[in-house]
Amino acid sequence: MATNNLIAKIWSFCDTLRDDGLGYGDYLEQLTFLLFLKMADENKSQYNLPKRCDWQTILTSVQIIEDYENLLKRLSSAGGMLSKIFAGAQNKIHDSVKLKRLIKLIDGENWTNQDVDIKGEIYESLLQKNAENSGAGQYFTPRSVISAMITCIDPKPMETIADPSCGTGGFFLGALNHLSEKQLSKEEANFLKFKAFHGWEIEKSTARLCLMNLFLHGVGDLKETPDIQVTDSLKRGINGEVEENEKVSIVLANPPFGVSSSDIPTIDIEQSKKDGYFLRKDFWVTTSNKQLAFLQHIVAMLKNNGRAAVVLPDNVLFEGGAGETIRKRLLEETNLHTILRLPTGIFYAQGVKANVLFFDKPQESVKSATKEVWYYDYRTNINHTPKKNPLKATDLKEFIELYHSVDLTKRKETWSQENPEGRWRKYSRKELLNRDKTSLDIFWLRNDSILDLDNLPDPHELSNEIIENIEGALESFKEIRLKLEG
Repeated sequence: MATNNLIAKIWSFCDTLRDDGLGYGDYLEQLTFLLFLKMADENKSQYNLPKRCDWQTILTSVQIIEDYENLLKRLSSAGGMLSKIFAGAQNKIHDSVKLKRLIKLIDGENWTNQDVDIKGEIYESLLQKNAENSGAGQYFTPRSVISAMITCIDPKPMETIADPSCGTGGFFLGALNHLSEKQLSKEEANFLKFKAFHGWEIEKSTARLCLMNLFLHGVGDLKETPDIQVTDSLKRGINGEVEENEKVSIVLANPPFGVSSSDIPTIDIEQSKKDGYFLRKDFWVTTSNKQLAFLQHIVAMLKNNGRAAVVLPDNVLFEGGAGETIRKRLLEETNLHTILRLPTGIFYAQGVKANVLFFDKPQESVKSATKEVWYYDYRTNINHTPKKNPLKATDLKEFIELYHSVDLTKRKETWSQENPEGRWRKYSRKELLNRDKTSLDIFWLRNDSILDLDNLPDPHELSNEIIENIEGALESFKEIRLKLEG
């Protein structure tokens, strides 16, 4: 069956189940369980599942609901990869006829003999649909952004790659595709299959999807699973820091946005003993802001000579207090060499304004590691929407070429006094430190949309900008008052 037809068939069945109240997330989870069993059945000599836990058990079952639920329960306590994928697994398709139909649909294909991209494409399309219809659309990073980040970072064979908030594994798959295009030795291929990827995901069901997503793309096997941990990656062991043997070559991430709803990481030992806090000795400052905490964590995760590309919202670039402290330390202790300003309308969540920060950790401790920061403004006068005009890989082609991953010293600005519309511009460390609060929130292009009455921004976007401007003005007035009083 052609790939598109198979995807359409999987989709149509998902819509049938939605009529019974089964959402895309639940459907994905059930599909995960069944695909796993089917692929194990296609490789019986390689994968030895526990008795009465195989594909044939449910394919020939008369009491399908009861047999399927018992099978899931046995697999959850089977140990190894099986326990990781089936931990807490529950059947959510309670219509026996529809469950049988889904099993027959999956049984009609030979999944392990197909190209991994076919399985991956089906799975990725379901993940994307789930993001469109859930409240976590900002966490589904557009694949065009992931592709650009990975092309610029350029992972090499035998490098460890981590994501401290890995979700369903989008960055891992991007890196896998990138590395699979290279000629790998047997040792390098084995490393990529079992040891390259390290992820942390706080939600069990999402971590399960990540494991299955990787498995569908040839990472790990039924016996040995990639290192995906179901835990809050910010909470390190009793020492409250990332141990040297845990550090990685590359971090690729889109950390969760917002203020922490759980415990807060603190650099204060006494405060860490109180309820609601935990110790992070390797952080620069205590903060309840999730993305600021993750940014510090990512720096701590990197080996010397390590590199990172991280999606972060605008407030990381301008927020005072902990934000200012972190920006100063980031410029001091890492080489924050590039900021890609992303357009609005590329995430499924509304109103998300984000950037990609690229930085390297020096080989040794050096003073003032950042000499200059290069900006690529792909936001001003750019209009995208997730469905009608999605961001494509070709849209970031100019940025990738200007980034010059082979040799960052060969970069050339496209902006100049003669060409004020150039989107690629550098700012010196001194210029940035002289800005109020060391703000890295910089734009220089004239915004035409405000002047074009036929092309005004979305009202929601306009209202957000008004709120941001008012909040910014209030902060400025507070500072003026404090100066007058002091």
